[in-house]
Parts: sequence; C-alpha cells; structure tokens
Amino acid sequence: MLSRCWNGIGALALADLLQASTNPLAPKKPHFPPKVKNVIFIFCSGGVSQVDTFEYKPELQKIAGKRLPPISGLAGELEAFLKQPHAALPSPFEFRQVGQSGRKISTLFEHLGTVVDELAFVHGVKVDSNNHAPSTMHVNTGSILQGSPSVGAWVTYGLGSENQNLPGYIVLHDARGGPVNGSAVWQSGYLPATYQGTPFRPSGMPILDLDSPAGVSRTEARRELDLLHWMDDRHAAARPANDDLEARIAAYELAFRMQTEAPAVVDIAKEPESVRKLYGIGNPVTEPFGRQCLMARRLVEKGVRFVLLVHGWENGIYSWDHHLDIKNLLPARVREVDQPVAGLLKDLKQRGMWDDTLVVWTSEMGRTPFGEASGAKQGRNHNQWGLVNWLAGGGVKAGADAGATDEFGLKAAGNPIPIRDVHATILQLLGIDNMALTYLNEGRYKRLTDTGGTPLKTILA
Repeated sequence: MLSRCWNGIGALALADLLQASTNPLAPKKPHFPPKVKNVIFIFCSGGVSQVDTFEYKPELQKIAGKRLPPISGLAGELEAFLKQPHAALPSPFEFRQVGQSGRKISTLFEHLGTVVDELAFVHGVKVDSNNHAPSTMHVNTGSILQGSPSVGAWVTYGLGSENQNLPGYIVLHDARGGPVNGSAVWQSGYLPATYQGTPFRPSGMPILDLDSPAGVSRTEARRELDLLHWMDDRHAAARPANDDLEARIAAYELAFRMQTEAPAVVDIAKEPESVRKLYGIGNPVTEPFGRQCLMARRLVEKGVRFVLLVHGWENGIYSWDHHLDIKNLLPARVREVDQPVAGLLKDLKQRGMWDDTLVVWTSEMGRTPFGEASGAKQGRNHNQWGLVNWLAGGGVKAGADAGATDEFGLKAAGNPIPIRDVHATILQLLGIDNMALTYLNEGRYKRLTDTGGTPLKTILA
C-alpha cells in the first residue's frame, strides 16, 4: 500500500524511518540552535571542600575554634551536626586574587588560576543526600536512586553522535579505580542500552578484546559479523520489546568500525612535546589525569558527544573525601588535576575548539566549614548544601557567578541551586529544552531534570 500511494512516496518515508531506527546514534536536531556540540564532564569523586578551593570565607578566621551561630533553613544530617559540639575550621591554605577579575581562589591551584577569568562559578548547589552513594547518583543521573540514566546517556539519546566510528559517550576514569557506585554512574538506566557510557582504557587497545583474533583478516571478520547480524535480526524480530538486542547489534557494528579508529585516538605519542607538557604528561603526579584530559580533547575533536572524566577512587585515600588530615591530603589531589585541567582549557582555546566545547567541574557534595576530629589531623564532614561547580567554554559567560554561599560557606546565601538547574544549563547550551527531553518509562514521561530545571541565565553568554 505504501509503495502505491502517492507514487511510492510513502515507501520512501517508511524506508527513512526504518533506517533511522536502526542507528540510534545518528545525529539528531536539537530543539534550538546550540551554543556547544560536545561536553567534557569532570567529576571529582569524594566531595571537594569548597571552603579550601573556590570559596574564600575570611569569617571562618574570626570564629576559628568556636561554634557557628544558629543557621536556619537546614535539615537532615547537617542540621544535626550543628546541634552537636563543633568548632569552625578556617582553611589552612591561603587564598589569593588571580586573573583580571581578581577572583580569590586557593593558592593550591597554581595553574587553574591562570585561566580563572574563563570560568563561570555556581555556588550553593544542593543535592538531595548527605551520603556518597546517593549524592554521586544525583549529580550524575539527576536521581539519588540507581536505575536512572546518566547525564551523558541523556545527551546522546537527545542528540546522537557526530562520529559513527566511536561511541557517542565515553568514560575515562581514574586508573586507580572508579567512583562510588561504579558503572552505575555512566549507565543508560531505562533508556535503551545503546546510550550508556563506554569506558576506555588509557593506552593500547581502549577496550579489551576489541581487536580480532590473530589470523582473522578484516574481510573474514566482516563475513562473520554479517552472519551474526542476520541471526540477531531474526532473533530480535520475534522479541520487539527487548531493546537490548538492538543495542547489541549496534554494538557489534560499532566495535567493528572502532577497530581502526579507536587505537589511534588513545595513542598520544604523536602529540607534540609542547602539548604533552601542557597537560603535565611526563610528571608522575600529573600524568595520569593529564592523559585523561588530553584523551578527552582528542575524543571531542573526533566528534564524541560526551566525555566523562572521573578523578578519585571511590571515597578512600585517593579520593576527595577528606574527613581527616585535609591539610596534607587535599594538596595531593589538587596537584594531580590542577595542571591537566588548566592545560585542557588552554588547549581547547589554541585549537579553536573552545566555542564548540563545554567543560564542567563538579563533585557529589561540598564539605562542612567546621572541623571533624581534633588536633592537627582535622578534616571536614559531608555537606550536601555547599557544592561549588564551574563551567567554561562555548556559551558560558566568562567570569560570571550564579548563586552565592553564606559568610561561612555552609550553604546558599539565598535559595539553594538544585542540581537539576545545573543539568538544565548543560542541556540549554547543547540546544536541548530540558522539559522536552523525555522518555516514556513505567507509564510516565521522565526527564533528566525530573519536574524540570531552570537554566542559570547569569552564567550564559
């Protein structure tokens, strides 16, 4: 019927629809003109202390060792903390004015200070839990519960990928280990499995067993894959409700194409020495995360839509979770990321990629402005009310701020900024209306931003 109607135009439309359905990563039109095409999302696992990094709070010096005054508008664990004996802990690190803006940040960030004028800060971000596992899920998926799609999954679902020879969403996590919740941080949740993040190894073949066995030519591998494709198609036709089958077929095809392109992407040997030095490669302290940052630049340069960089291993000694001895442990983490992140921003600019790329820095929570433990080994406890994010790149108003924290850096000075507003801002810059990006699951159209987020207009150019 479709072939005969209107001289076959119906059949042509059907063919186009069928072709689109077989390639879930095909590029899709955004809702409105985007400011950026790609995202590099830096997640620091453990909970970065805002009052020791980006929030200058001299008031803590004035009340050092004393209780904080009564603070309203709090609930949960943090409210309980303040009812117990506690003492204000000023930062053991100096803050200095940097850049033309004169923004004050910790002297720990020697390199990031040279590009601070390019950053837009979001202060007083609130997440819905004071514990690592749910707050990590909240920042990365928009929900404190496991089973929801990650930010990168939503982005690739909404926009597809510009490079059909690489995954649209790639994960580069700390070589020492992954974050709390592991792969749930980059999962596809109730979205089709095609949209979940693909972890890459930092060198060699980026995915184990990606290359063909010894003695199998490219032609032979193609014939085997064609046979497998035919068998999978027959199997899937009888099970139309199982999207895992379609994702598996697409994954086999993508893996075949990746065999030629992926190894070259992770091979940074041909990068000029000046570029490798910019990222801190060659220095054993900065090289691991420097490789992650350089690979992220190479991936977005190839059209990968979303790259998740994870620094820190769960919430142990190699994370940003500093309950004890923050004076000695925090500098070690900052040294690992300071030069690589600054190098990434400078490299994006000098390669003409700045306007097409968004870089986001975040963690799962902030820390308390009062100390934990006692003596010289004091640290800071969890603080779901005081997270600080920054964004940089295309569409971001350099040097801008959204929100503010109180005089102690404990929580927002006014209304807290929910993490869904940060997510809505990311989508806005990609040309996506956060209210229109939906997926029908369990009888309800669901969103990354749940009931909806408000883009942070004060940091949008």
